[in-house]
Amino acid sequence: MTAPDRPSASEDVNRPPQGASDRPSVSEGVNRPPQGPKIYLEDLTPGRLFTAGPVTVTEAEIIDFARRYDPQPFHTDPEAAKASFFGGLAASGWHTAAITMAMVVQAAGNLAGGIIGGGGELQWTKPVRPGDQLRLEIEVLEVSPSRSRPDRGAALMRNRTLNQAGEEVQVFTVRLIVPKRPRQHG
Repeated sequence: MTAPDRPSASEDVNRPPQGASDRPSVSEGVNRPPQGPKIYLEDLTPGRLFTAGPVTVTEAEIIDFARRYDPQPFHTDPEAAKASFFGGLAASGWHTAAITMAMVVQAAGNLAGGIIGGGGELQWTKPVRPGDQLRLEIEVLEVSPSRSRPDRGAALMRNRTLNQAGEEVQVFTVRLIVPKRPRQHG
């Protein structure tokens, strides 16, 4: 049974928790199309930053995602979560990764050819809680042209998902495949 002051998963998941700011929740607006010109390998340099967010993560979204994809009590039941390792309701790490991916598309979705990962390392460093406001910082760490494919290269990127206190909740270091700018003929 859901406590009266907590929305059930069937209620409006877009409603921020009481006291939350007017920032969009995950389900209300992170998924905007990318803006600006296409970005090619030649446009990326170590140290370049991309940013997105913040977005507010609601209790209802945490519970809904977990019921569908990671149905463990510390993600789906606020009361049971109190006795867990997390000491309270925590978003699934996969939910955090999905939120982060939406922000990656918002921040860097205009990479030519799309965001194509070639492997990486994912770390969940701190639990995401109801009401957390997440933002994303992507830093280009290195850029290298392909030795075998002259039309592309790779960019090593560090994606840091931060909460409202500036604490890392997820770090994903990934190598992306990025096309080079097409040659102009003529």
